[in-house]
Amino acid sequence: MENNKKQTYSYTVILEKEEDGGYHAFCPILKGCHSQGDTFEEAIQNITEAMELYIESLMADNQPIPKEDLIVKPLSILV
Repeated sequence: MENNKKQTYSYTVILEKEEDGGYHAFCPILKGCHSQGDTFEEAIQNITEAMELYIESLMADNQPIPKEDLIVKPLSILV
């Protein structure tokens, strides 16, 4: 019998406004996991789906699930 117990994974997602409108979204810990959306909400929905598929693919291939060790630190640079 398959184990259908779900587990919650938490990752940082970065969203960037696109010059021509919409948003680009990516998860730095899940290498290559990117998406986009015409609105902020759509970008969040799309990157969430992309991340779920990414994790499911890792599980299907018996690969380790990355743990987040990302540090986000805004810096002010005086030039």
